[in-house]
Amino acid sequence: MHSSCDNPDYDYAASIAGRALRSMAEQRIAPTPANFAVWYRYFAGSHDDLRNAIDLLIDHNRPFDARTNQDLFETYVVPRVSAAVVDTSERLQTLMGTAMEFLTTAIADNRSQMQAISEVADQGKAGVDPKALVAQLMNELARAATRATRLEAGFAEKTRELDQIRDSLSRSEERARTDMLTGLANRRALDEFLRKAQATAEWGEPLSVLMLDIDHFKSFNDSYGHGVGDQVLRLIAKVLRDKVRTQDLSARYGGEELMAVLPDANLAACAEIAERIRRAVAEATITRRSTGEVLPSISVSIGVAQYRTGETIADLVERCDRALYLAKGGGRNRVMTEAELDRA
Repeated sequence: MHSSCDNPDYDYAASIAGRALRSMAEQRIAPTPANFAVWYRYFAGSHDDLRNAIDLLIDHNRPFDARTNQDLFETYVVPRVSAAVVDTSERLQTLMGTAMEFLTTAIADNRSQMQAISEVADQGKAGVDPKALVAQLMNELARAATRATRLEAGFAEKTRELDQIRDSLSRSEERARTDMLTGLANRRALDEFLRKAQATAEWGEPLSVLMLDIDHFKSFNDSYGHGVGDQVLRLIAKVLRDKVRTQDLSARYGGEELMAVLPDANLAACAEIAERIRRAVAEATITRRSTGEVLPSISVSIGVAQYRTGETIADLVERCDRALYLAKGGGRNRVMTEAELDRA
């Protein structure tokens, strides 16, 4: 039997596992298998997007609550794969098998038809009664037409089934990129959109982002319960989605923080949209669904920043986050841009 010292793979894995568990303890993260998988992958360095996401959370002193941990696991370790996707794979296998049978049958029928017509032609050369030959030929053609009709109907049915599978795959892909609570894009979709927008911005097109945080959300949850808190989060997500433009992406950044990415929008244009969002939330009436009780109004603080050529996305988000916390420190229920950072 070899000792662990003779097994570098064991030593490496044990080292990564130890670092993961120590960091989880420092962040007061429950050592569940899912949480451990996130942090093991983080220290293994095999997933840049996961590392960037966790580094941002740590840099900005974000709590690793149960919801954040679940989002990290589902987004970066085991993205949600619905039962529809598994079913789709099985349906595709069956469909391909059926298609092969159809093609095999079509080829065999074609050979049979050609052989039958060839025999009719040989009989014609041998002086057989033309009327009998015509009747025989018409009979062969009729049988061929019947077989072709059956094959066509079978292929049409399988084509419809393929359309259904394509639609099912599209819906599954959309669910894998969507935050289930708010209906906004999740972190995976946000990261992808930001990378593409950054590539365009490097050519001189403006790119701005806004980040909003619900003011006093923890105390609101403590007073009215997480169910009502989720209702409020969905309401604000709808306001965000409605107020940004069609080419923009609205996403859930984490917890009660939402973000919008605005390609081809400078700082002033993004700040104007942020102000519309802030005002719409402040003017909204929130009613408890179960009782009809009108709840106290909710406000949001919003930070805005514009991409600078050559910087990283992490730099852009960090500057936007600083503007957000400047808004919260300045009294909440307001919009602050990166322009106020230097003045502050």
